[in-house]
Amino acid sequence: MNISITRIQAIFMKDYKEFSRNYAVSVMIFLPLILAFAYNKIGTNSIDAYFLPINLVFAVVTAYVQCCLIAEEKEKNTLRSLMLSPASLGDILIGKSLFVSIVTIVVIGLSIFLVGYEPANLFILAIALLLSIVFYIALGTLCGLFAKTIMEASIIVLPVMFIFSFGPFALTLASVYPVLEIAKWLPSAQLVLLAEALEGNYSAMDYIIPIVTIIAWSAAAWIVTGYVYKKRMVD
Repeated sequence: MNISITRIQAIFMKDYKEFSRNYAVSVMIFLPLILAFAYNKIGTNSIDAYFLPINLVFAVVTAYVQCCLIAEEKEKNTLRSLMLSPASLGDILIGKSLFVSIVTIVVIGLSIFLVGYEPANLFILAIALLLSIVFYIALGTLCGLFAKTIMEASIIVLPVMFIFSFGPFALTLASVYPVLEIAKWLPSAQLVLLAEALEGNYSAMDYIIPIVTIIAWSAAAWIVTGYVYKKRMVD
C-alpha cells in the first residue's frame, strides 16, 4: 500500500476547513472542557470523576466529529470521488483520521489540565489514551460510512457513543447487577481500571491487560471499517 504525504495533507486540510465551517459539529469540543472545568470547581478528586470528561472527549469529539465529517463527504457526494481517486486506502483512512486525532489529543490534554488530574504514570496512560483514540476514530468512521447525511450521522452515532461510554458507569452498578460485569471489558472501563491500578502498587499485568484489550477492540473495529469501506467502493 503506497502512502502519499501530499494526499494525506490535502485530505487533512479539507477536513480542517469543513470542521471550521460547521459550527454544529465544531462546538462539540467545548462540552468536555466545560465539564472538566465544572468538576474542578466542585472539587471532585476521584478517578471516576477525572475520566468522565476524558471519556466524553472520545464520545463527542473523536467518534461524533469523525462520523459527521465522513457523513458530510457522503452528503456532498465527494466521498465516492475520493474513493475513486488515485489516493490509496491508507491515504484516505489516515487523512480522514489525522485531523480528528489531533483535535482529540488537544482536547484531552486541556480536559486533564482543567479537571486537575495528575496521572501517577503519564507514559503508560498516554499509550492507553492514544490507543483509545485509534478505536474511537474507527468507530466514528464506521458510523459515518452507514450515514447518508450529517443529521442521520448524529442519530446513528448516539447509541454507539452511549454503549462505549457506559463502561465506567456500569462498573459502579456491577455489585447490584452482576451481569454488568461484562461492561468492564469496554475500552472506556479499561481506561478507568488502568488509571486506578496506576495510582497504587501495580504489576505488569495491571496495565498490560487493559492495553491489550484496547488494542483488540481497535483492531476489530478497523477490520470491520476497512471491510465496509471497500464494500462501499463497489456499491
